Amino acid sequence: MSDGPTWVTLLPALVAVIIAVLSRRPIESLLAGVITGLLLLEPSAALENFSSILLTVMMDETIAWVIIVCGLMGSLIALLMRVGAATSFSRALAARASNAGSALLYTWLLGLLVFIDDYLNALAVGSSMRKVTDKFNVSREKLAYVVDSTAAPICVLVPLSTWGVFFAGVLETSEIAEPGQGMALYISGIPYMLYPWLAVLLVPLVASGRVPALGMMRRAEARAARMAGASSADESESSDAEHDEFSVDSPEENDRVKTYHFLLPIFALLGFSLWYDLDVQLGVIVAVALTILLYGLQRLMAWGEMFDTVIEGIKIMLPALTIVVIAFIFKEVNDRLGLPMYVIESVTPLLTPLMLPVVVFVTMAVISFATGSSWGVFAIAIPIVLPLAESLGVGTPLAIGALISASAFGSHACFYSDATVLAAQGSGCGVMEHALTQIPYALIAAVLAGIGLTLLAAL
Repeated sequence: MSDGPTWVTLLPALVAVIIAVLSRRPIESLLAGVITGLLLLEPSAALENFSSILLTVMMDETIAWVIIVCGLMGSLIALLMRVGAATSFSRALAARASNAGSALLYTWLLGLLVFIDDYLNALAVGSSMRKVTDKFNVSREKLAYVVDSTAAPICVLVPLSTWGVFFAGVLETSEIAEPGQGMALYISGIPYMLYPWLAVLLVPLVASGRVPALGMMRRAEARAARMAGASSADESESSDAEHDEFSVDSPEENDRVKTYHFLLPIFALLGFSLWYDLDVQLGVIVAVALTILLYGLQRLMAWGEMFDTVIEGIKIMLPALTIVVIAFIFKEVNDRLGLPMYVIESVTPLLTPLMLPVVVFVTMAVISFATGSSWGVFAIAIPIVLPLAESLGVGTPLAIGALISASAFGSHACFYSDATVLAAQGSGCGVMEHALTQIPYALIAAVLAGIGLTLLAAL
């Protein structure tokens, strides 16, 4: 590599995206991008650098948090499914839903309520609504799209979320906002966060059929309709088993299991996460403990069986966690190559007061999509972009809206972002199947957001 980053820094991301599209295998695609980046960094020490970066990533506090939270979320979901609580909840919602559209709208509404964290949203909503949408022959891919569209996008729009707290903190540590004023500045940018607004509002249009199934989503819906027939029963079972990560065996139907056996653990998860200042890790620990006590004291499951189910739930999450860990390695390699700084420096000469919001949105969306990073890149970009916006006379709330819109797009659309992986995991479909079927809708929202940001800058 030369002294400064060049266009070559784009190669690992291009390799990862191209192989992901062709192979539909995210782990192999990310590894190909990592290997490409390591060879660009220092070919003779590629293996040593990989080992060093892997150790750095595994010791990272964020990765440890992801492993704990997602592992215990898997345990909670496994408990809800093993005892039959998820089935009871699904049956209650299915009785209210009259068709595929209303089932998807209920999924959307539930996603709006679970606003604390996108991981929590993606796993809890997807796993709880699968049987409801299955009843009306909705493809798992469409369910995953609805779930993913209310994960990061809704968490961005609600300040009382892990996303709001993180970005408010970045605004303060970057000295963009005065101490204690980061959240107020973040809230001022919410009206300008056009991508998450459009992504969330597009879902009812898709669910009701006003926006038709596009691209690969059309084929997924046609396949789900074919599998609904009795003649395709065997095909359906094999297809579901292929991607149904949460296929935890349930006991015989138990009349003692009621809807509240599902709702109480979920409310405990939400309530205690709020109680502990949006600490989802503490919230899920308490929720799992209370669920074990609730089911054990009511003798819905044997104590030993429950602890076995907790371990089984953690094991179920291992494929998704593997992708997330490799995605963090990929991000670290891109950071060492200087990809974020290269792209930012390349587009800076193009910035004018009119073009800054849309150029920032497009540029940072591309970086976020290519690296699978929705938070780390923006800790770098915020202290660069916001002072530049101020010097050009662009309002800080509008610039924040453009940046956070790009972050939400990256989380929503990237083939190997953590939210995409977990939405697919919770909904019971393949990661690439989910990513490729939802990309047309993400691009529609992105194009409209770009136009909207340009119009706002012109006002």
